[in-house]
Formats: sequence, C-alpha cells, structure tokens
Amino acid sequence: MTAEYKVLGDVAVITLTNPPVNGLGFSTRIGITDGLSKALDDAAVKAIVITGAGKAFSGGADIKEFGTPKALQEPNLLSVILALEASTKPIVAAIHSVCMGGGLELALGCHYRVAAPGTSVALPEVKLGLLPGAGGTQRLPRVLGVETALNMIVSGEAVKSELLASLPGQKLFDKLAASPETLFEEAVEFAKSVAGKSGELPLVRKLPCKHPQGDAYFQFARNMVGGMSKNYPAPLKCVDAVQAATQMKFDDGMAEERRLFTALMFTPESMALRHLFMAERAASRIPDVPEDTPQRAIKSVGVIGAGTMGGGISMNFLSAGIPVKILEMKQEALDRGIATIKKNYEAQVKKGKLKPEKYEERMALLSTTLDYNDLRDADLIIEAVFEELGVKEKVFKELDRVAKAGAILASNTSTLDVDKIAAFTKRPQDVVGMHFFSPANVMKLLEVVRGKETAKDVLATVMAIAKKIKKTAVVSGVCDGFIGNRMIEQYSRQAGFLLDEGATPQQVDRAIEKFGFAMGPFRMGDLAGNDIGWAIRKRRATERADMKYSKTADKLCELGRFGQKTGAGWYDYQAGKRDAIPSQVVLDLIEKHRKDEGITPRKISDEEIVQRLVYALVNEGAHILDDGIASKSGDIDMVYLTGYGFPIWRGGPMHYANQVGLYNVAEAMKRFAKNPRDDASFWQPAPLIQKLVAEGKQFS
Repeated sequence: MTAEYKVLGDVAVITLTNPPVNGLGFSTRIGITDGLSKALDDAAVKAIVITGAGKAFSGGADIKEFGTPKALQEPNLLSVILALEASTKPIVAAIHSVCMGGGLELALGCHYRVAAPGTSVALPEVKLGLLPGAGGTQRLPRVLGVETALNMIVSGEAVKSELLASLPGQKLFDKLAASPETLFEEAVEFAKSVAGKSGELPLVRKLPCKHPQGDAYFQFARNMVGGMSKNYPAPLKCVDAVQAATQMKFDDGMAEERRLFTALMFTPESMALRHLFMAERAASRIPDVPEDTPQRAIKSVGVIGAGTMGGGISMNFLSAGIPVKILEMKQEALDRGIATIKKNYEAQVKKGKLKPEKYEERMALLSTTLDYNDLRDADLIIEAVFEELGVKEKVFKELDRVAKAGAILASNTSTLDVDKIAAFTKRPQDVVGMHFFSPANVMKLLEVVRGKETAKDVLATVMAIAKKIKKTAVVSGVCDGFIGNRMIEQYSRQAGFLLDEGATPQQVDRAIEKFGFAMGPFRMGDLAGNDIGWAIRKRRATERADMKYSKTADKLCELGRFGQKTGAGWYDYQAGKRDAIPSQVVLDLIEKHRKDEGITPRKISDEEIVQRLVYALVNEGAHILDDGIASKSGDIDMVYLTGYGFPIWRGGPMHYANQVGLYNVAEAMKRFAKNPRDDASFWQPAPLIQKLVAEGKQFS
C-alpha cells in the first residue's frame, strides 16, 4: 500500500506515500480506507490527520492508472470520500505544496482543512477535456463561492493557498499554517482541539450553494466561456455542473456531475487531450537510456550565430538562468543580434510579463565574442549557422579544436545529416542535433537528433536541459528532415498536386485551417520563405530523382515571390501587414501551368483536401516508425502538436488516424493512389499501417 498509518498520542496520521505527487491510485486508496478503519476501531484515537509525504499533498489521479479500469476499482475515489465523510471521528487534511484534482476533492471530503502557505490549489481536469468527477464541481462552490469556484474549474489554473485564505467568507481552509515547516504540527494540534467538540462533524456537502443572480449569472458565464472554448466541450459542461450545484440537492448534483463527466470521457476532444498528456510525459523516456543515466553538468552555453535562430536559442538559456556566450564573425552581426534580444525582453517588460530586475539579470548573463577560443570553457555549444553542410563543417572543426573534453557539441540543423556533422570532429560521441523551431524563444518543440555514436549521457543531459528551458523534447534518429520536416515535405507535395488538379491556394489553406491547423500550407510557406523549399527541391533533383513535385512552387520562386519577406508569395502582402491577400498573378500562373501540362481542372472538395494533407502526414509518420527514426507514435504527435500547428483537440496526426480508423485511412490511401496526377508509389500504405490493419490494431 502507498499510504502509511501511525498514531501520535490520540491522533492517527495517514500519510500518502506514492511519489512523485502522491497520486490516488488503487493502492493509495486502499491505504487510506484501511488507515481509516484502524483509526475508527482504536478507542484511543480521537482524531485523524491525512497528509502527503514529500513534495505534494496529492496531485490527484495516478497517471499510471489513468483511463484504465483500475482507476474505478473499489474503493474508487468517490467511495473513499464518502468513507471520510462518514467518519465518526474528525478528519483534518494537512495540505501542502500541491493539492490538485482528486487531491483537492479528497481534502474537501475531510471535516477540516489546514493549509501551508505557498500551496498550489487547482482542479485542472478541464485541461484533459474533462470536469472534476469526484465532487469538485459540487463542493468547491460551497466553500469558495460560485464565481471563484467556477473560474478555477473552467480555467484549471492553480491558485496559491494564501490568496484563497484571504477571500472573505471562504470555508475552504479552517486554518492557514504559519509556514510549510510547521504545517504538520499545527494540523495535529488543530485535530486535538476539535476532537472533543460535541455535535455533528462539519461536512462541505451540507453548506448552502447559491448565486444571487441565479440563471442570469450562468447564462452570462456560458456566453463568456463559449466564446473562449471553441472546439473544447468541457468548459461549458463545467458551467452546467456548477449550476447543478446551485439548483439541485447535493446527491442529485453529484449524479449530474458524474453524468457529465462520463459523457466527456468519451468525446474525441478529451481522448485527444489525454493522449497529449500521456505522450508529453512519455516523450522524455528513451527506451535504451535508463532514467538514472548520469548527466553532464551544463553551467554555461556557447551559441554560434547571432541571427534569428541564434538569438532565440540564447534567450531560452538566459531565461533559465544559464550564462550564454554568443560567437559571430563580425561585430556588426553581434550588435544586431544583441539588439534583437534586448528588444524581445523589453517588449516583455512593457507588457508586464517580465520584471525589470529580471531583465537586467538575464542580460547580465549574456556575453559575446569574435574568437572561437573564448568558447573553451562552455559545457554545451550550439551552432545556429547557415543550413549548408560545408558551413557546418568549418564550424565543427573549429569547435573540435577549442572545446574542452566532455563538452556537448550540438547542431541546430533542420534537415542535414548529424552523423556527417559528427564525423567532422574526433569526438562524435559528444555530437547531437538540437533542432529548435522558429521563433526559438517561443516555440515549445525541440527535436533532439540522435547520431549513431551519440553517447547516452549526452542524450540524458540534453533531455534534462530541454526540460529546464521549458521545451518539449522529442528524440529523432538521423534522416533527411528528421521527424517534422520529413513529414511536412509530403504534406507540401500534396498541397502542390491539389493546385495542379483544380484547387486554389486559398481554398487549400481555408480547408485545412477549418480542420484546425493554425495555418495552411501556402500561408505557412509564405511565412517561412518559399525559397527554403525551393532549395530543398533543387537538392532533391540530384539526390532523389524519383521524388515527384508540382512545378507551380518553382515557377512562383522564379518570379522572386518568396513570401512575406519579399511582399509577395502565394499571396500578396501590404507593407507592414501580414494579411494574406489572394493574388491574381498566382492564379494566372497556376492556370497557365495547367494548360502547359494539359491538365483539365476539376472541382475538389474540402474533405479531399484535408484527407490528402493529413493522411500524407500519417503515412510518412508510419514510415518513420518503420524506419526506427521515432520510437513511438506519440512522439510524432508531440512534434506536430508543439511544432507544426496541428489542432490540439485532434491529438496529432497518428492519434487522429486511430480515431478515424486505420482501415478507413488505408482505404482512402488506395483511392488516392489511383489519381493519375498524384504520386501512386507514395500512397501505398506503409508496412506498419498494413500490419496494424491486418491485426485490427492501432498506433500505440
């Protein structure tokens, strides 16, 4: 059992011991109820204290049981809370550090609550597409008031205990301890003080729950929440559940909460968000790199290049309190880079997102140099120079010369062969890819590219430092484009074929944006720079002559229409604005190309556009899994959710394919393979898809 029981005089203490956050798994629930039975059977025990060991009271559900039948196995959390309420001896929850989800619901089932200052209190279930399912929507409004409770439930955000304790009329905490260190002693003393009281023990369920404006307030709340929660059903259901608390008897409100919770559990949005929750945590685990692998100390970082990427990369480390030294070849380039970093931080200060003293602290950690020798003491050096192998070669030969033994040498390459880059050094075991996404100081994704000789301690170190700089790190093997860009190439190819066959750039973008992408392929190309894709296609012409492309993108680039930076791409742009304006020049170019190729345009549905673009990602993702470039489908989903604007409520391309059904996806691919204008060889379902369909399985 993951709960300990002991008796201190006349007070029994039940301590949750399920690290790291004392999740309320089956073993923990058994421990609580067994401890409760012992306390009730012991005549010497007059009161009970429940607390959590380590760094949490309880963070709620045990993620190891999340979504499994074991989570509902009796005693489930509802049964545990009923047992606490039914206790004939007073129960005091000693709350500290983290009290969230089921942990808060557990505390609300106790008769009294003593909290340590600095405790983070939350009901975050809405972030998983759910609502609190063990009485949170019914009890929290009774102790904090309807409006405060609803705000917490709908947002899922944590609030500090001292702020909640200061609210007028709050009944959540019976006492705020003087400090975290004295919480336990104060809770035990509080338990002793209430042990001898006569009369019924206080229950949250018996407190009144009303709002003075009644239905009018909840209609206002629905209007506000509905406007902010497009594509997510849970927030509005939270409003319904809290309204039930104000209109129904407690037990009826609990039944309504359970009905709403169960309905949300089976929505595709909740399944996608729960998948994201699990995949994000699983991404940090590398199958052959144990969690206890020793890590190298990273106390200082060198960055090669002060351009857009180099500056953004540097900001990540500065914001985490790690000193950075930027190297450039010319002073003017350094000056421009530093000015941009200052401008970005100053904008945060102006918006109130960064305190002026923090800005000064971060800038004090930044230094610059024009000499490679000044990087000799850096623990981690990241190059962010031009994406050309010859340029990388010069950089890594210099780094091999100057860097100290044991320093990690990383490349920010987005497509190039990390093994070739590592071979430019005499220490390939120390070389790794760290592919940041632009803007690097904002985007969450970091592709960690594992070379064939990259040492395990290097991988462990980079994954840990990624967490420190608040990135979602996903490990990729070495191939052209790694995970994200290898897949996006197939997506972009399909977009080009759709233009050939009869679609317009705006129709394609509109269809995929309606599906939920942040930006369609043509708007994305204009933002990134169409010349980047042009350079890749030119390289492909010699490396992969079998790769088929639409010629429209090359013709666009021949006109110098590289996107927003030139004021013209697939769309026209006005100076100082980013609005994409449909271009007659582009439409004429596409029409002429069709005539030159003898193509009769046809009407293309939005459904076909979405399927061809998304299933192209899925099929290439399956090839990536077949090739061992990614170790699990969830990693691919994380790349697309955090780096490429895939709609979060759809869970990523591989999860979405599971939802559609892999049989249906494979059948659609077979139809696309018959299209004479498309690439029939690409649309053969990947071996992994064929295998899973034959076995009736899904991506796992």
